[in-house]
Amino acid sequence: MPETKKDIISQLQKDILLWEGFKPPVAGAGDTFGLGPVEAAFPNGVFPVGTVHEFITTEPEHAAAAGGFIGILLGRLMQNGGACVWVSRCRTVFPPALKAFGVVPEQVIFVDLQRERDVLWVTEEALKCEGLAGVIAELPAINFTQSRRLQLAVESSKVTGFILRSDPRKAGATACVARWKITPLPSMPEEGLPGVGFPRWQVDLLKVRNGVPGSWKMEWSAGKLSEVTKKTTEIALKQYA
Repeated sequence: MPETKKDIISQLQKDILLWEGFKPPVAGAGDTFGLGPVEAAFPNGVFPVGTVHEFITTEPEHAAAAGGFIGILLGRLMQNGGACVWVSRCRTVFPPALKAFGVVPEQVIFVDLQRERDVLWVTEEALKCEGLAGVIAELPAINFTQSRRLQLAVESSKVTGFILRSDPRKAGATACVARWKITPLPSMPEEGLPGVGFPRWQVDLLKVRNGVPGSWKMEWSAGKLSEVTKKTTEIALKQYA
């Protein structure tokens, strides 16, 4: 009997993770979403799709950094086709810049609205559209009830949602599966070349349902995301000393 109860509980835990968007790992698939060590923070080591992620920002430059990181995630989601919807009151993203992260700007539908409640309504309706690869909403804040409505929408459609929040003073509890904070880091110029180097971010996974939060320094180069270690930074700095 104890073993039977244990098996039932184990199966229920697996079912709950599946309902929440945490898919089981695929044998031989390795890093399925290209997030490097970040992906290991999620249950089963798999980035959850068909859920809602929230990104906390405190400064305009942080919003730009978060937009770039979301661009990487969109690039993965849109690999098999499909469009995405970007909803905001005051758009902060520069569409042509999305090409650097593997996103075709022509496949992004931008919806600019005047009222915050309209942004929430359009976001919820878009998340119900099964044909979309993803939905991004720029909002000052979102409460638990509002986030729960969005989560219920994606549980049915399996569309992945991203909430870009700009008011950290209202960062209360939400039904989102993960809470991120992305801040920019100084880039490292390529040897012998002028200008700036590849984009770098401080990636903080503040909360993740049934996972392990963490912090990483990441760089986007050659079409992939890789971790910036202290050793590689020291080597690079010596080259320019």
